[in-house]
Amino acid sequence: MAASPSLRSLQAFEAAARLGSFVSAADELAVSPAAVSQLVRGLEDQIERKLFNRINRRIVLTEAGRELYLQVNGAFAEIRTISRDLSGGERRSSLVVSVAQSVAMGWLSFRLPAFIDAHGPIDISLRGEDDPAPFESALIDIRLSYGQFHYREHETEEIAQDYVYPVCAPSFLERYGPVTSPEHLLTKKLIHTDWGPSSASFPRWKTWFDSLGLAADRNVQRGMTANSSRAALDLACGGLGVALGQGMFCAEAVEAGDLVIPVDHPIALDQPYCLTIPVRSAQRSLVIAFKSWLAAECVKSIRSPALRSW
Repeated sequence: MAASPSLRSLQAFEAAARLGSFVSAADELAVSPAAVSQLVRGLEDQIERKLFNRINRRIVLTEAGRELYLQVNGAFAEIRTISRDLSGGERRSSLVVSVAQSVAMGWLSFRLPAFIDAHGPIDISLRGEDDPAPFESALIDIRLSYGQFHYREHETEEIAQDYVYPVCAPSFLERYGPVTSPEHLLTKKLIHTDWGPSSASFPRWKTWFDSLGLAADRNVQRGMTANSSRAALDLACGGLGVALGQGMFCAEAVEAGDLVIPVDHPIALDQPYCLTIPVRSAQRSLVIAFKSWLAAECVKSIRSPALRSW
């Protein structure tokens, strides 16, 4: 009968896979990189599977490596949690949440106190970052992302489809005159949103006018441009023009009267918002509760009655 893999070799493999480096794994385990490499190579020989491809001093999990990692990562994560709890001090729940920068700074940060009040003391690490997020090296428990194609190796669930609306400050209409038809916007100052070349495309004003059958010349692209949805809304709140605002971000401002929708013609974003949870976190009660709460908050904003009649 073949011997079972040693706990030490599995630990070395899990650390190297999670951290993406034999050197980093060695630092964590307080051994040499050569020792980690030897343990992993011994594990590969024992199970007769290649676990890493070694490319230009980098290690990349093979299909067999990813399969084994999903099996052992959860177990070692539990061991690390138990070890922290036994080391002393008050036991506190922890949660690593990953979202886009605009969601972290302009939306979720204002809502987290309500979740903490309902669930008691929690150590939350809120990460604002672009896709793809480093699930394993950062031990991310849950990720809210735009689009459903970033994390095929994890369980991903569609939450809601957002829309964009023409929005501006009441002071803008007072200064530049009312908007009583879509055609009027062709002559108004417009604020544009450009998520950048590495991100998904945000609807352009030309797309909005095309959806109404209105021909917009190249002048419609003139004006101020922001590289985030939140920044575009801040410019609109300042009375600098009309922006295409995402429902999730502009709902509260419209409800409060800080922004108005001069023309009722929303258009849908190309992709839905999705929640992704890795296998190692899928059964944690706190993660399950946060997922349910976050999904409800997203839908609440996106489907605000102030935006349109649902």
